[in-house]
Amino acid sequence: MNFSSLSIKHPVPAILLFIMLTVMGLLSFKSMLVQESPDIEFPFITVSISLPGASPSQLETEVARKVENSIASIADIRHIYTTVSDGAVTSTIEFRLEKDLAEAMNDVHDAVNRVRSDLPAEVRDPIYGKASTSGQPILTYTVKSDQLDEEALSWFVDNNVFKALLSVPGVGRIGRVGGVNREVLVELDPARMAALNVSAADISRQLQRVQQEAPGGKADISGARQSLRTIGTVGNVTEIAALQMALPDGRTIRLDQVAKVSDGVGERTAITLLDGKPVVGFEITRSKGSGEITVADAVRKAIHTLNEKEPHVKISEAFNNVDAVEENYAGSMSLLYEGAILAVLVVWIFLRDWRATLVAAAALPLSIIPTFLAMNYLGFTLNGVTLLSLALVIGILVDDAIVEIENIVRHLRMGKTPYQAALEAADEIGLAVVATTFTLIAVFLPTAFMSGIVGKYFKQFGWTAAIAVAASLVVARLLTPMMAAYLLKPIVHPKKDSRLMGKYLALATWCLQNRVKTTIMAAAFFIGSLALIPFLPTGFIPPTDRGQTQVTLELPPGSTLAETRASAEQARQLLMKNKDVDQVYSAIGGDEARRATLTVMLKDHPQRTRKQTEVDIELRQMLTQLPGLRVTVGAGGNGEELQLLLSGDDPQALSAVTQAVEREIRTIPGLGNITSSISLVRPEIIVAPNFAKAADLGVTAAAIGETLRVATAGDYDQSLAKLNLPERQIPIRVRLPEAARQDMSVLERLSVPGKNGNVPLRSVADLRFDSGPARIDRIDRNRRVIIHVELNGHELGEVLAKVNELPNLKNLPPNVKRGELGDAEVMQELFSGFGLAMLTGVLCVYMVLVLLFKGFLQPVTILAALPLSIGGAFAALLITRSSFSMPSLIGLLMLMGIAVKNSILLVEYAIVARRDHGLSRFDALIDACHKRAQPIVMTTIAMGAGMLPIALGLGADASFRAPMAIAVIGGLVTSTFLSLLVIPVVFTYIDDLLAWGKRKFGHKHADASVQAVISKMKSAEVQH
Repeated sequence: MNFSSLSIKHPVPAILLFIMLTVMGLLSFKSMLVQESPDIEFPFITVSISLPGASPSQLETEVARKVENSIASIADIRHIYTTVSDGAVTSTIEFRLEKDLAEAMNDVHDAVNRVRSDLPAEVRDPIYGKASTSGQPILTYTVKSDQLDEEALSWFVDNNVFKALLSVPGVGRIGRVGGVNREVLVELDPARMAALNVSAADISRQLQRVQQEAPGGKADISGARQSLRTIGTVGNVTEIAALQMALPDGRTIRLDQVAKVSDGVGERTAITLLDGKPVVGFEITRSKGSGEITVADAVRKAIHTLNEKEPHVKISEAFNNVDAVEENYAGSMSLLYEGAILAVLVVWIFLRDWRATLVAAAALPLSIIPTFLAMNYLGFTLNGVTLLSLALVIGILVDDAIVEIENIVRHLRMGKTPYQAALEAADEIGLAVVATTFTLIAVFLPTAFMSGIVGKYFKQFGWTAAIAVAASLVVARLLTPMMAAYLLKPIVHPKKDSRLMGKYLALATWCLQNRVKTTIMAAAFFIGSLALIPFLPTGFIPPTDRGQTQVTLELPPGSTLAETRASAEQARQLLMKNKDVDQVYSAIGGDEARRATLTVMLKDHPQRTRKQTEVDIELRQMLTQLPGLRVTVGAGGNGEELQLLLSGDDPQALSAVTQAVEREIRTIPGLGNITSSISLVRPEIIVAPNFAKAADLGVTAAAIGETLRVATAGDYDQSLAKLNLPERQIPIRVRLPEAARQDMSVLERLSVPGKNGNVPLRSVADLRFDSGPARIDRIDRNRRVIIHVELNGHELGEVLAKVNELPNLKNLPPNVKRGELGDAEVMQELFSGFGLAMLTGVLCVYMVLVLLFKGFLQPVTILAALPLSIGGAFAALLITRSSFSMPSLIGLLMLMGIAVKNSILLVEYAIVARRDHGLSRFDALIDACHKRAQPIVMTTIAMGAGMLPIALGLGADASFRAPMAIAVIGGLVTSTFLSLLVIPVVFTYIDDLLAWGKRKFGHKHADASVQAVISKMKSAEVQH
């Protein structure tokens, strides 16, 4: 059925269809979320097990290995990553993509439960989690007050702020940063403890037994049912101090006889500074299925309300990751508008008819708006991937309409009426339009089925592009001819060929008359294109410019929180000397007191002329003034660092190889900081029991460990007694005062329980200074080390190639292996995935063309345009010093469809001219060049104009989009120019091959008569 003819004769159904699609598309667009990236759940399950106070060596032996061995039996596991730090073990299990995450979570839960009884009794219950793109904080706030102290301000955040914000739709999690926790401190007096022969564990245990409520069952007194409760709690610090403690030997003492009891704060583990001033902060993370902008707007309204309700507290936004999303969205939408306007302008320049321009321009909104309807139905959002896809195809969407309207105008210039011209032109061009659209779909759609993590991102990319292109086909076949039939006016004066057209036809004639020379020149161009590849730097994703960067400081093991704060302040003062730095937010301590993360906010672009990568390079140079620190500059995003993974079961060999490789990497010029996760040695105090004396006095190692733990850090959090207040419980922590914990002799005099009473620790154990690993990293049940190499503006592929040539990496010992990790691993996955997608796309394009042209050889003519497009793309990347990376690959993918499209327009008309007009092969090809050169050039320029704002870096951060647009525009120039000259020559060779086949094997075995098949196809389409 000829839908174009049907639409021209009966326009009302088509008009109603597009009115309905437009209304529903606009409603879908309004309801779609705006996100930075699609909501993706990665195939990772994390298990966190904590045992406060335990050393990494102990946890590796008693927890990590047992858990890993049990988990390793689960099917479909790729890798097991484990990090063992002070008091905590975190295992991350990476599964294959096909593994169902709910099933994976259950399998991991069961595996850990199987060994739960083999783990130390004191370990806390494991915590399980998943990894997704929605797990990063989007807003960070600071809280200040002139009336509240730090503890009250911390409780205000934990209570008031959390209550107000957790009810906001889309808020997934809130975490306080910095501040302190209120505690009742029971600080033991070592001298009195020794005089009364009391152990710290006795006091802590007895306090826990006394200060509690206990259920007491039921009673029936006076004919009524009562519940029994034992309430042994007291209500304030004074009453706690007056509590009588029963000791194991039968004596009783008041608590304040051996300890000072005070209402204070727990030991500080983290400090938050904004421009050097202490603040209490909190971070907000969105939930899955919500958008950053929507959540941020709702949170800001709630914060505004809270500020009005609590005037004595000022809550201020420190920094966010939402502005970049808003800028990206606004920039993407403006690029769509600019690209559309430029594409329409190109149409007007060529046709010089506002009516024809209006008909072609209508294709853009009527293709994109229905696409939003399909995206919403598929659950897609307006994120960086889908907006990139729409920006890519904006120039393509008007192509079909341009081809249709140009052909209709050409028929009008023959003296036909608009109605007649629309009918005949739409019928004539129909096969070419359908073929070009289906080849573009065949190019884009395979990317939606790429494997790996990259494939999860490109699912929405491939589907969005394919749907938009399909929508443009519907517009071009239903709406464009119908609008042209009723809006265009007859053309009285036919248009004469321009001087440029005459020169082109002369050049095309020369090429057809000199086929061998033309073929040799085309082959030389293709070989020259391939010769450009070694000169192109390869990378993964170009570094982005988000207006903020991070500086991570790491002090030697054993450093105190105060020392880390001092170093962080020195770093901040150096950073503020940089003219592009606006503000510094410092998060000091946390899991490790020796680490600090400084979030550096840069000035906005009008005030900052340099790129973020250039600022990072300068910051690295400035921070070299800080001695004794490991400094890392960069937000840890893609394209900023190279990660090398070394693993083995021999820690000493692994350490030696790592240090040797680090030394060699430092010989590569131009790199930033080179650090590794090799286990640094931390200072420890080793308590070694004298087993003979301990056995004689009835002292166990467990009793010694419990006494030391309670005296120095307090009991485990779950074992602490609590002070009940109306809205919360305050932990009561028993331990030595800070001054006593700094004296080794005090520790030696601590009393430990024995069979005949308490005895001094020094009588049953020796205390000495020693050292042990500060952190242990493992992969697949072996030790691992990650070497971090800051690229410092260099391309990932370039640095990786140099690193691979290092002697120590090429000659690793047998017990040390190298693995892939980070950007290098994803880059390899990306290149292989895109290579497969491109091959699949070419195969799909070929099959589509075989089905449309009913032959196996003529599609080869059309595919011959593919090698002619890459030369321009490579040359454009080389001239603009862009890397061969993910955006460049996307550009090459798009070029495949565009180059094929131009060939289809030429070959299809050459076949029609020979069949319908009885022209010779030479005349048919020249006529095809004459008739189809203008629409090919028009669509090429419209497409290039649509991408020009992206290539120029206009709008939002263009670090990702610009290389893609540059590759497309460069490839467009060469593919269009060479296709118009080389494809006719290739057509003659294929036609000669067909003729030889007919002579050699007869008509039965030759390529099915293309002319007859086309006639049948056209007659079937014309039926109405």
